[in-house]
Amino acid sequence: MSISVPRYTRTLLVRRTHGVSQAKRYISASSSEPHAYLRPLLQSKQDAEGDQGQLESVMCLVLNRPNTKNALSVRMVGEMREALAKLNSMCLTSARILLLHSSQPGIFCSGADLRERGTMTQGQVSNFLDSLRDLLKELEGIRIPSIGVIDGYALGGGAELALGCDLRVGGENTKIALPETKLGIIPGAGGTQRLTHLIGISKAKEMIYTGRHIDGIEAERIGLLNRYSPTTSSPLKEALLLSCQILSSAPLALSAAKSAISSAGRLSLEDGLDLERNVYNALLDTEDRQEGLMAFKEKRRAVFKGK
Repeated sequence: MSISVPRYTRTLLVRRTHGVSQAKRYISASSSEPHAYLRPLLQSKQDAEGDQGQLESVMCLVLNRPNTKNALSVRMVGEMREALAKLNSMCLTSARILLLHSSQPGIFCSGADLRERGTMTQGQVSNFLDSLRDLLKELEGIRIPSIGVIDGYALGGGAELALGCDLRVGGENTKIALPETKLGIIPGAGGTQRLTHLIGISKAKEMIYTGRHIDGIEAERIGLLNRYSPTTSSPLKEALLLSCQILSSAPLALSAAKSAISSAGRLSLEDGLDLERNVYNALLDTEDRQEGLMAFKEKRRAVFKGK
């Protein structure tokens, strides 16, 4: 399948295509914009022509503090939580996948804004960590699949943000680390737990004990990345290809699968099997199931409506 990056995402390529000086002007112009916002991947029907038509229901949560490498501020975390609340109010056919990415290429999230942190009281720091923890729980809990597009550094809280996504893609710019032990602390927004569930106890201990950066190739090898984009491509393009594959599945089935899979880490096997059967049974009388069976019989692509 040939997928080209939608028109609006061309603005993400400013630095690569027009040089550093224009990128600096873009960053300056962005200073008054939201620190994070929700938007459709495609902005118009013209964007949805050809292969991109199936991407109409892809939403983006955009990190937009490029001058700080998307460091997590109090305002940014609050805006991300507002965006997720808005996303949850949308129907499954309008929002079927969430991409979490930066407004600029070569950046993901450098972690907590340590400059802001230095001005905060201990109580304010605690409140910020509570809000960040709630953000990651809310990101993890959205009904639709989410993909973190790690095109750059994901450090500390930035790595924890990526771990809150269902899937992660990266590329040659990807560097992931949880360096908190170098600062006399530990990951405080779920990193010790989500990382361990994802890559296992031994590897999680190694990453957190050493605080070392791992690149995209190693991240894919140990299961931290689902897809690694080669140098000829980009993490965003890889995320779009992955999105197209996911979008061929029924919306209600994806939501049910996410619920069942997410329970695996907190329920016993027997309780998990019971939950799986319950969500399976709930799908039997849906229009999408009937459409899937009919499409298979007629050897055509199914058209799901989320009903």
